[in-house]
Parts: sequence; C-alpha cells; structure tokens
Amino acid sequence: MNALVRDPVKQPPRPKLLEVMGPGLITGASDDDPSGIATYSQVGAQFGYGLAWTLLFSYPLMAAIQEISARIGRVTGYGIAGNLRRHYPRWLSTSVVALLMIANAINLGADLGAMGAALKLLISGPALLYVCLFGLLSIALEVFTRYARYVSILKWLCLSLFSYVICAFVVKVPWREVGWATIWPPLSASPDYLVAIVAVMGTTISPYLFFWQAEQEVEDQRERPGAHPLTHAPWEAKSEFTRIRIDTYLGMALSNVIAFFIVVTTAATLHAHGITDIQTSGQAAEALRAVAGPFTFVIFAAGIIGTGLLTVPVLAGSAAYAVGELLSWRVGLARLPLRAKAFYGVIAAATLIGVALNFTHIDPVKALYWSAVLNGVVAVPVMMVMMHLSMRTGIMSGFTLPMPLRVLGWLATTTMAITVVAMAVAVFA
Repeated sequence: MNALVRDPVKQPPRPKLLEVMGPGLITGASDDDPSGIATYSQVGAQFGYGLAWTLLFSYPLMAAIQEISARIGRVTGYGIAGNLRRHYPRWLSTSVVALLMIANAINLGADLGAMGAALKLLISGPALLYVCLFGLLSIALEVFTRYARYVSILKWLCLSLFSYVICAFVVKVPWREVGWATIWPPLSASPDYLVAIVAVMGTTISPYLFFWQAEQEVEDQRERPGAHPLTHAPWEAKSEFTRIRIDTYLGMALSNVIAFFIVVTTAATLHAHGITDIQTSGQAAEALRAVAGPFTFVIFAAGIIGTGLLTVPVLAGSAAYAVGELLSWRVGLARLPLRAKAFYGVIAAATLIGVALNFTHIDPVKALYWSAVLNGVVAVPVMMVMMHLSMRTGIMSGFTLPMPLRVLGWLATTTMAITVVAMAVAVFA
C-alpha cells in the first residue's frame, strides 16, 4: 500500500532554477521570433510608446493560458491534439489542427526569410541560400540531436533575446515618457491601432505555443524515470504544478520583457526620427543602422538569427505533434528517427514548405506582421476548446482548473475574441 502513495519522482529539495525551467522557458523565448520582432518593431515605429501597455496587459493572460496548456499535457499524458482526437468530434479536431498548420506554415516562411535577410545584412551574400541553410540546420537538429542535448541547446539560445535589452540601453531612451505612456496610454479606435493590438496579442498569445508547451510536458514526463500522467499518479500533482507555475510565469515574463524592450528601442530611434513604416525585422535592423549606429544594428540583426534558430524548430515541432497525435502516430523528439518516421517527416515537410514560400511570388518576409494578426484570429477558437477541455472532469479527473486560473483563462479568451471582432468591424466597416 505504501508503494502506491510514495512519490516515485525524486526531486532535489531546492532544485536549481535551470532545472525547473524547461517547457515554459523555451515556449516564452520562442514567442519573440522574427515575426514577433517585426510586429513589435512596427508597433514601436508607428505608435511610439503608445502600445507598450499591451505587453503589461497581456502578461497575466498569456501566462495563464500557457499554464493551462502545460496542465493539460502533464495531467492527461496527451497533448492538445491528442485530447481533441480522444474526446471531441473528428471535424473539430481536424479543423483546429488545420488552422494551426496554416498559421505555422506562414510563420515558418516568414521567420526563415527574416533570418536569411538578417544574415545577408551582416555578411552580404544570397539571402535565399541562407534561408535554405537555416532550414536544413533546423531539420538536422530536431531529427538527429538527442532530446536532452536538444533541449539544452534551445535553453542556451534563449540568451540571444538579451540582445534587445542591450539595444535599449545603447540608444537614448526617455524612460519617464515611456513610463507615462505605459501607465496612461493614448488609446484610439482607429483601424490601424486595433490591427496593431490584434497583432501584438496574436504574437504574444499564439496557437503554436499552446501545442508546443503541452507536448513538451508530455515529452518530459515520458523521459523522467518513474513519472506518470497525473491522472495515474495524483501524488505527484503538488510538486509538478508548482514547477509548471514557476517555469511558465518566468518564461512568459522573459518573453514580454524582451518584447517591451524591442518596442522601446524602435520607438526611441525609428519613431523619433520619423520612420513609421517597418514591414520586416530586417528593415528594422537596417533602419537602426542609420539612426542608432552600427553597434545597435549588429546586435539587433544577430538577435533575429538567434531567436529564429530557437523558434523555427518550435513551429515545425508543434505542427508535427498536432498532426501526429491527430492521426495516432508515434510522436516525440526523444524517439529515434526510424521509430517515428511520419512525425519527423512532418517536421521536415513543414520546414521545407517554409523554405519554399521564400521562392514564390508570395513574399513571406512582408507577411511577418500579418502572420501575427492571423495567429490572433486562429487563437480564439483554439483557446475556447482548451478552456472547455480543461474543465471536464472526464478528461482532467480531479485536476480541473482552480477558480483563479479558470477566470484568467476565460478572460484571456474573451479579450482575444473582443479584440479580433473590434478589428474586423473597424477594418471592414
């Protein structure tokens, strides 16, 4: 009987922070991808500090919805797509995964294009060749790198985000003005303003992040000796939920702090010099060279490449997890390639589609900003399904959401829905 209640997962009494940080850290860091950098740069260039408040406002909503994603994976032992397949109509699970695939494909193309453009700015040469090389490197790392080593690489790539903190302190920033605009922002009902809010919200609260974090919790549980889904091992719940909360809230804080510094940097330089139209992250870096000097330009451009190397595998991986669970394949980055051929095939195919988009008349680099808007639109139905799923006792057993998390989750979902509707009305009225 004692064997049934003993916690088989031994953790150090005071685990190091990097041991606690995992899925939440990587998920939060990957949120600041080249698409996000382009969005935040455009927001800073167009509106100055006027939309910095959105990053403070979105933080608790973003953190809550990501904690819910993590709980779904850790409690059930399945990702979001797997739970949809097991408990919901086929048309619903297929529709959600299809929306995710479309959004991820555009994001992959845009991010790879931005990385190629950034490297061309730094060392010159053919951008399309760099796009291909980045795509092949990402596929090779995901397919052939041992899982534990791969997670370690992603954690170290998170350091690339701090390049944007450095940029903010290299340029001259009127911090008093930043603080006032953040606390008392100049609100507007103009279509451009509402589209920008949706873009920011769609960048910070993106569907691929939900799928990735839930699946990484499943992956980590499978890789840890003696760990089980919480529906089978409820005695593990207290320590696991504490770990998830610390990991997620610190990871999302990192994401939004970095985004805040990107907005501040571009507002203090580009907006202040009358440059208000930035279509890509590469354009933002190039413009910074003219108004803030070569050092800021190099740091900003290098950050685009570093964050892209972090995010491209997350985008391709989340797509593969979703498709694989929907079709009941063997999934997992810890599996050997020959034991999960279809799963790794989707990773390779999704990445190569992203590469191919850069060779078409569709300019994925210019689609960076609008991919964030698309993510905001797609997030709404996905979040609604997640909230319903996480409150069903038949799925979550005794681990349905506590009331505070339930309130924040529905608030995040409602906020995204209202923002998208307001944008649609303003744009098409």
